[in-house]
Amino acid sequence: MISQDPAPQLEELTQPVQGGNKESSSSFRNVMLEILQTILLALILYFVIDAVLARVRVENISMEPTLQPGEFLLVSKFSYKFGSMQVGDIVVFHAPPSPNQDYIKRIIGLPGDTVRIENGAVFVNQRPLEEDYISAPPDYLGEWEVPQDSIFVLGDNRNSSSDSHEWGFVPVKNIVGKAVVVYWPLKELKVLTHPNIVQASH
Repeated sequence: MISQDPAPQLEELTQPVQGGNKESSSSFRNVMLEILQTILLALILYFVIDAVLARVRVENISMEPTLQPGEFLLVSKFSYKFGSMQVGDIVVFHAPPSPNQDYIKRIIGLPGDTVRIENGAVFVNQRPLEEDYISAPPDYLGEWEVPQDSIFVLGDNRNSSSDSHEWGFVPVKNIVGKAVVVYWPLKELKVLTHPNIVQASH
């Protein structure tokens, strides 16, 4: 019994080890494939979302008290592809005075509108705006006829905002999108709803 050829025993011992290596190699390939698929899906989702939404950070006080410096917003790039602009919308746009910079302001006048500011009140086509969101009434005055391809915008912090009352109109083609949500910091999370700010004609 002790003189039997040990080879068969050795073969039996080595076969499971070889099978284990194959299984480990196959398992590793499956894990790597799943990781690559996850990364690819994440990249696709990122570019799809990026094509629809922009993420912007508020940098100054021109939209106080509605928006605060340091807040992060989601901006819908498709809002005006399928819907129309309205007085009261908050929009991000390439700034006419500095095309390489983006500004965020509120739409006050649409193409063809007449905007007038006097005695601390804003009028659009002779109708006064109900603006409970501004920091203070404007301390300036003027009247503007909005061109057909442009909009008139003001910051909610009227007396500390570089906007249309200083440098004029925003071409519609400069609009990046409509601000829809404040998402950071979480305690300031809110949807930027459209206010009904145009009063009935007197």
